[in-house]
Amino acid sequence: MSAAPSPSPSSASSDDYYRLTVPLLLTVALVGVFAFIQVYSVQSILPELQRDLNATVVEIGNAVGMTVLAVALISPFIGMLSDALGRKWLITVSVFALAVPTALMTQVQSVHGLLILRFLQGLAVPGVSVVAIAYIGEEFRGAAMVRLVTGYVTGSVLGGFLGRFLMGHLTEFMAWRTAFGAMTVINLVGAWLVWRGLPPSRHFVANVRIADNLASLGRLLRNPSLQVACALGFTVLFALVGLFTFVNLHLAAAPYHFSPGDLANIFTVYLLGVVITPLAGQVIPRVGSRNTVLAAVAISAAGVLVSLAASVWVIVIGLAVTACGVFVTQSATMSFIAHRVTSGRSLASGLYYGAYYCGGFVGAWGCGVAYTLGGWPGTVATLFVVQVLGWLIAWRFMPGPPPQPLGTGEPPRS
Repeated sequence: MSAAPSPSPSSASSDDYYRLTVPLLLTVALVGVFAFIQVYSVQSILPELQRDLNATVVEIGNAVGMTVLAVALISPFIGMLSDALGRKWLITVSVFALAVPTALMTQVQSVHGLLILRFLQGLAVPGVSVVAIAYIGEEFRGAAMVRLVTGYVTGSVLGGFLGRFLMGHLTEFMAWRTAFGAMTVINLVGAWLVWRGLPPSRHFVANVRIADNLASLGRLLRNPSLQVACALGFTVLFALVGLFTFVNLHLAAAPYHFSPGDLANIFTVYLLGVVITPLAGQVIPRVGSRNTVLAAVAISAAGVLVSLAASVWVIVIGLAVTACGVFVTQSATMSFIAHRVTSGRSLASGLYYGAYYCGGFVGAWGCGVAYTLGGWPGTVATLFVVQVLGWLIAWRFMPGPPPQPLGTGEPPRS
C-alpha cells in the first residue's frame, strides 16, 4: 500500500475537518464496539455453559481466559504487521474474522471445543483494537483525533457491555447455541458497516524493516517505565476478569438464583466507563499518573471487599466501584506510558496490552482455583491480594512527577 503525499499543515487541518463527520464518528465508535463485543460475551451465561458442557469451575473460567490469552499473545506483534501491511483492510478483516469462530460455537459439544473457539476469537481482536488507534493517529490531528479516540474508547466500553448484555438476554428466549448464531449475524453486519463507513488510509507509509522493529522491541523490554506499567496492567485485568467472571457463578447459586438475563443486567455498571474515562482524562494531568493510580487501585480494592456483602444491591455497588477504579487506573497507566516512552509508542502499547491481557488470563484461571477451593470469599481474598500487589508496584516503582520550580504553575504530567 503506498502512502499519499503529506499535505501542508493548513490543508491537512481543513481536510481533516471535512472528513470528521457524524457518520465517521459513529463508524469509529462501531469499530470499538465490534473489537470487544465478543471478548467477554460469555460471562453472563457461564452457569448455563458450565451445566450444559459438564465443565469444572476452572474450565468454564477459562472460557473467558482463553480469549484474553490470545489477545495477550498477539497484541505486541499485530502493530508490526499492520505497519507493514496497512490499516483499514486489517481492521475490516479482523471484525469479519471474529464472526467465524462465533458461528462455529453454534455446533460446539464440549468445553474443550468452546475453549479452542474462544482462543480463535481472541486472535482476531488486536487486529481491530491495536490497528484502530494507529489508523486514527495517522489520519487525523488535533481536536479531530481527540474526538475520534474518545469515540473509539466509548465504543469499546459499550461493546464490552453489549456482548454480555445481549448474550444474557438472548439466552432468556433461545438456546445459547442459537444466541451465538445471532451474535454471528451482528458481527457480520458490523464488518460490512466498518468496510463501508471507514475511509481508506491516505497517510499510511509501509514499514517492512523488521530488524528496526526488533531492535525497538529490545529497547522497550528494558525500559523501566514500561516494565512497571506492564506489571501494573497485569494486576488490573487480573482483578477485573476474576471479579466479573466468577461473580456470575456466585449470583447464579443459592440464595440468589440469578437467570442469564439477571446476570446480563449486572453488567450495566460497565456503562460508568463512558462517564469515568473522560473525567479521568481531566484529573490525571492535574494530580499525576502515580497519585491517580494509587487512589484508583485503593478504591478498586475497596469495591472488591464490598462485594462480600449479602445484599445484591451492595454487591452491585461493589462491582461498580471496582469497575470505576479499573477504568481510572487504565487511563492513568496509558497516560504514564505516553509521557515516559518517547519512541516506539505503538509497540510499547502492544507490549502493555500483552501484559494486561496476560493478567486477565491468569485472573480467570487463578480465581477459578480460588472459587473451587474457597467459594466467593476465597475469590475475593485472591482479588484483594492482587489489588494490594498492584498498589505496592505503583507506590514503589512508579516515579512521581519531576519537581517543578516554585511559581511555574505547571501541572504534574507523569
